[in-house]
Amino acid sequence: EVRLTESGGGLVQPGGSLRLSCAASLRTRKHVCLGWFRQAPGQEPQGVAAISLGGDGGVTYISNSVKGRFTVSKDLMRNTWYLDAKDVKPEDAGTYYCAAEEDSYCPEDEIAQSDFPIWGQGTQVTVSS
Repeated sequence: EVRLTESGGGLVQPGGSLRLSCAASLRTRKHVCLGWFRQAPGQEPQGVAAISLGGDGGVTYISNSVKGRFTVSKDLMRNTWYLDAKDVKPEDAGTYYCAAEEDSYCPEDEIAQSDFPIWGQGTQVTVSS
């Protein structure tokens, strides 16, 4: 069964840190693009970061709004991707989704919802003191 499961959301204070995890059950591990999206209330999901599995296997996209504060990584032994956030700001709040596209390389630039057919259920991040 193809499935993505996010965890790690919750309440974080401004300036704090958190780690979001995405446990992945996919059909392939050769070429996968894994993306992270944030959806604020009343808005469409916006791309935050993307990392590829296969090819150069590196980070292909980090949104300018989180660059220098968020990092994305993967643990292939655990089939888990991570989004680490530091110096969290109120505008980072929202529902975070991980999404995947199998048998594909990540886009060379900004990611979009339409790039990813597989989505997790989301995890909520609240930023408040």
